[in-house]
Amino acid sequence: MSESTTGVIPGAGPTGGSTARPTAAAPASAERATLRLREAPAPDDPPRYAPEWLRLREPADAAARAYDLLDPLRTHLAGPPGQTGGLVVHDLGCGTGSMGRWLAPRLDGAQHWVLHDRDPYLLHFAAAGAPRSAAAGAPRSAADGSRVTVETLRGDLARLTPVALSGAGLVTASALLDVLTTEEVGTLAAACAAVGCAALLTLSVAGRVDLTPAHPLDAEIAEAFNDHQRRTGLLGPDAVTAAGDAFAAHGATVRAHPSPWRLGPDEAGLTAQWLRGWVGAAVEQRPELRERAEAYLDERLTACADGTLRVVVHHTDLLALCRPTGGAS
Repeated sequence: MSESTTGVIPGAGPTGGSTARPTAAAPASAERATLRLREAPAPDDPPRYAPEWLRLREPADAAARAYDLLDPLRTHLAGPPGQTGGLVVHDLGCGTGSMGRWLAPRLDGAQHWVLHDRDPYLLHFAAAGAPRSAAAGAPRSAADGSRVTVETLRGDLARLTPVALSGAGLVTASALLDVLTTEEVGTLAAACAAVGCAALLTLSVAGRVDLTPAHPLDAEIAEAFNDHQRRTGLLGPDAVTAAGDAFAAHGATVRAHPSPWRLGPDEAGLTAQWLRGWVGAAVEQRPELRERAEAYLDERLTACADGTLRVVVHHTDLLALCRPTGGAS
């Protein structure tokens, strides 16, 4: 989603998560159609993702996530008969906490969510909007009404270790894999395998976009965007394959399932912002596209505004069920 880090919203990729690399300055208004490419952040600044962008995409993310992966996950988490104790979930690159809001009410039993992000600003929103137990007076809780508790932890995925995941039963992330390197995906898989926890890694870009009606420039923009996703060693559209291989190498059972955004007139605001980021990244990758891309973007935004544009942004969800262990190694 993330189509990751390439958006024109501050710190928000066209579909991106919140631990990715820094991104561009945004148009002052969602109505502006001009291309604004990325500006270099200060070296010590954490990536900043606009909460407005993450809120805008949350309904589309929820609709897209692969429900078919929930039953095998629930079966795996159920464990042997008589097992007690709550589920500890680590949400990597949590952003404003949308994964917890979606998943916690779909799992039974007490849960403790550890929300990880590099951005303390987003962690504040994640904590404020986290699912709470029914006893706390909030409407969201576990599926069976059990208590859900939350803590936040600022940190970098590169420092993820088995010790950090000790006691975890599940690791989750949204729009994260495609903004990682092969080494970072290997670190994640190794840490999960070392503690024997499952991993549900959702909404990774698949490298395909379908726009209706079609336009002659669609394929060229898509190719340039995919090249941008792979810049500086990032996995981009190759992320799910790389992650599946990494988890399988540690003996995990791996399942993948499509999780496309399907955007129509009801999602016009999201589509417009996604278009700006998608085209902007393509132009950044191939500056020679700029003049044609500006006209293309204007045309696409007009179609979006009048309700005639349909977009399918393909993603893939990955479930890795690691073999249980006695703890961190």
